[in-house]
This record gives sequence, structure tokens and C-alpha cells, in this order.
Amino acid sequence: MPRGKLENIGIPTLDEDVFVSDRKKAEDHAEKVIEIPIHKIEDFPNHPFQVRNDEEMMNLIDSVAKSGVIAPALVRPKEDGSYEMIAGHRRKYACLQNGLRTIPCIIRNLSDEEAVMIMVDTNLRQRQTILPSEKAFAYRMKLEAMKRQGARTDLTCAPVGHKSRDILAEQSEDSKSQIQRYIRLTYLIEPLLKLVDEGQIAMRPAVELSYLESHAQKMVLEEMEINVCSPSHDQTIRMRKAQEEGKLTDELISEIMQEEKPNQIEKIRLSSQRISRFFAPRTSVKEMENEIVKALEVYQRYKKRQREKQER
Repeated sequence: MPRGKLENIGIPTLDEDVFVSDRKKAEDHAEKVIEIPIHKIEDFPNHPFQVRNDEEMMNLIDSVAKSGVIAPALVRPKEDGSYEMIAGHRRKYACLQNGLRTIPCIIRNLSDEEAVMIMVDTNLRQRQTILPSEKAFAYRMKLEAMKRQGARTDLTCAPVGHKSRDILAEQSEDSKSQIQRYIRLTYLIEPLLKLVDEGQIAMRPAVELSYLESHAQKMVLEEMEINVCSPSHDQTIRMRKAQEEGKLTDELISEIMQEEKPNQIEKIRLSSQRISRFFAPRTSVKEMENEIVKALEVYQRYKKRQREKQER
């Protein structure tokens, strides 16, 4: 072919068109930081981590006010044009507290399993204060996501569940056994789980309580309120064993919970039969206690006024 015709073909030069094309493809696929209206971002479903107005949050609100959002949030797109927050719930709240309408975000297409794992890992890594209940539900969500993902991709002979738990432990600061304890907390009734968060029930007794049926857990809670005490590890082990043997009754729970412990504060017991006539039916023990305290406060003020009259 004549040289003149070759020159008219328009073959791209190696040092220009090919490199420019590759660079453009890379730029098109690169993640960009985009300002997204906050009202278009929905919270992650069943997000296990709370957004609390604690000192850590106050510092974040001040930081956003002074410097804006330094680290962009991570979201994934939804079919209706909105977005789902993966990492950045606290930053979103800080923006709202500062009157901002948008937040810088990275948009990433993620599967449900990928979204859960990134959400959990990011929060566990970045938060300074994490409640036991938050770790409990976070570990459970991630383990379930890993099992679903492993069911499709794991070709080893090891059972998917056991392999997932081993990997989860390798990726976490907690041991495999400690992660299992945290996950057991998700089987507690909400009031008992709250007491774990508040430090009124220790981890090991809480794990044993998680194996009790819901009614038995409610009975333990009621006995805690009546006796102003928390169950020991030994007490919870005996209650769990009694349930496994089909011998756990309300009476046995009450008997176990009323046992004196060396570190237990002196308590006052009032028979419900003696005081129930002063309250409406189905009034809880806690409500009765509050009403009794209020009545005593009124009585104390009355006695004080009586003494002042006598002194005049």
C-alpha cells in the first residue's frame, strides 16, 4: 500500500490517544466526592450503632462548624434515586446540627452483604465509645452477611458458619469466644440489654440469661427491681440449667434472686400483697417504687412543716 494512503488511515499514536483513552476510562470509574442533599440520604436499615449527644458528638459538631466534613460519608444508590448511608451517620447528624443541607459523599455500588460488612467495620474502627448492645447487633449482622456471602463463594470443606466466625475473629479486636458472647446478648429482652449497657449486669451473667425464655427473663428483671440486686454468674448458670431440665419456675427464680450475696447492699422488701391495694391493676414494680418515694417525699415535707410550727 502506498505510504500516502497509510498516512490517511488515522492510526492513533502510542504516546497520545491510547494513553488518553486509558486515563479517561480510569477517571470514569474512579470514585468522586459529591455533595448530596441530606434529605435524600436514608439511614442504614436496623443500624446497630446509636447517634448519641455525648462529648464525642459535641466535639464532632464543633469540628464540622469550623472545618466542615473532612472525611466524606459513604453511601450507596437506591433505585428510587435516593441514597442509603453506609458510613457517616454521626457526620450527617453533625451537619444537621450546624444547619447544613448537604454532605460530601462517596457513592459506591455495593451488595447487601458488602454494605453490612463495611458499615460494621467502619463504625467499630472509628467510634471511641461502643456499647455492648451495639457490638452485639453489629457482630451478628456481619456474621450473617458473611454466611450469606460464604454460601455462594466458599468452596472449602469447612462448614460455612464456623469458617465465617473464624474470619470474623481475625478481623476484629475481640476473640472468637468473646464475639460469641456479644452475639448472645441480642437474645436478651430490651430492658435487660439496657442494664448491660449501663453496667448493672456483667457480661457472663447476661450471656447465661440470654438462654432463658422471654417470660423467665422478665421475671429476673422484676426480681432485680424488687430486691435491688443484679444476678451473679453462679445464679444465672443455675437458672439456665433449671430451664434445660424443665424445672425453672417463677418461684425458683424468685428464690434464687433473693439469695444474699456478700457484696449486695442492704435492701428493704415490701410484700406486693400489702401495697398492691394502693395502686391501679397492672402497675409495674418500678412505678410502685416511684409512687412510694414521691409519697415519702411529701410526708417528709409535711413533717418538716410540723416541726417548724412547733419551734415558733
